[in-house]
Amino acid sequence: MEKKKYYFIAIGGVGMSGLAKYLLENGCEVSGSDIVDSKYIDKLRKLGATVYIGQKKENVPSDAVVVASTAIRENNPEMVRARELGLKVYHRSDILAEISRWGKFFLGYSGTHGKTTTSGLSSYVMEKAGLKPSFVVGGIIPELGINAHSQDGKYFAAELDESDGTIVKYAPNVCVINNLEPDHLDFYKDGLKSILETFEKFISNIPESSVVLVNKDCKATMSLHSHKTLTFGMEDADYTARNVRFMSDCTTFDVYYKNEFLTDLTIILRGKHNVYNALSVLASLHQAGVDVSLVKPHFATFSGMGRRFQKVAEFDGVTVYDDYAHHPTEIKATLSSAEGMNDKRVIAVFQPHRYTRLKNLWNEFLGAFQGVDKVVVTDVYAASEDEIKGVNSEKFAKELAEHIDIPCEYIGGSIADVAQKLYPELKENDVVIGLGAGTITNLSKELLVQNKEVASIGH
Repeated sequence: MEKKKYYFIAIGGVGMSGLAKYLLENGCEVSGSDIVDSKYIDKLRKLGATVYIGQKKENVPSDAVVVASTAIRENNPEMVRARELGLKVYHRSDILAEISRWGKFFLGYSGTHGKTTTSGLSSYVMEKAGLKPSFVVGGIIPELGINAHSQDGKYFAAELDESDGTIVKYAPNVCVINNLEPDHLDFYKDGLKSILETFEKFISNIPESSVVLVNKDCKATMSLHSHKTLTFGMEDADYTARNVRFMSDCTTFDVYYKNEFLTDLTIILRGKHNVYNALSVLASLHQAGVDVSLVKPHFATFSGMGRRFQKVAEFDGVTVYDDYAHHPTEIKATLSSAEGMNDKRVIAVFQPHRYTRLKNLWNEFLGAFQGVDKVVVTDVYAASEDEIKGVNSEKFAKELAEHIDIPCEYIGGSIADVAQKLYPELKENDVVIGLGAGTITNLSKELLVQNKEVASIGH
């Protein structure tokens, strides 16, 4: 990118705002627009960005590189204007790929699940160890309060999104592939076969000197062909987690490399999936030449990424968690994190994300809600999709009720409507877990509104 002036269409999302922040920190001129204001936009404005609320033709500068995501359609007024002006329009992945070539050692984290957590954990432990990493990740690192940062250290860490095939643009020095399974089937028409073909192309494009770390306990990742591959897992891998001990407040395990003890690790993240996440991060840093003793203590202080089983509210003995899980495997992993809450009633509030995902993984979703006491299903969060006839939340809730022997309820309308209907039945010791990648993240705020209104009536 020769130009140093960028315009972002839909700048306010966590991914786009991270890229914009990184460019601003490198002296670039950045402007953009979005439909609504947000905390991400506030931070960008403080860094010097010009951000418009509302997308209009006149917002687009005549001399900027335009950046858009897959969700932006060609009939978007700002996209139309960019084409009229003859401006270069780049996908967000093009900008991230360009940034990754700015002379740093590139650590990439990918896979169907866990890429946000692993890229965030890697960035966090390096930052706490004083390595001054640069990073762009797909969520806020709570302890740091940011999703991207440009610094003068050796390393650059990033989350590599595979959802639209753009992962082939990246060439990391060390890459983690956490797992692979069918998802984003609106793009990958042949399911896992298409996904594996994309990852084979990705691996073939990276330098011969690069290292690819794959999950040995995932059949799909082990089918990838590469002489560059090392493995991580629970048994007989290049990096192996042994003596795993799940305790009430932490998880501990020993890490062996090539059957020799490397270090022990303590994490406060819950669930077996987070053992894999921490193991893969340690392995990637070890392969990158990072002194393991420097980063080891900080694994025990990482509380997770925003919207990953994140406690977001407490009122009247009710605890509310927010989680980004929108795939059956992610939902299972999240709900497994609630294990041990046997004295509490666990209510899962599920907002399906995209009609295509609900349609293509319908049966898998039906099997994802074990271990809870009630499921509430909200309307589908369509993202940029059109509705699919016969695919809806009410129908799904009815089938789910037939599939599992617990109460299931469909509540339509906005998340505020969901909170209004759900709130009266909540009682002390209840745990509410919001699940999904859309507006479900507002559930805690709306429940608190209900709680405040009830409290004011009482006075």
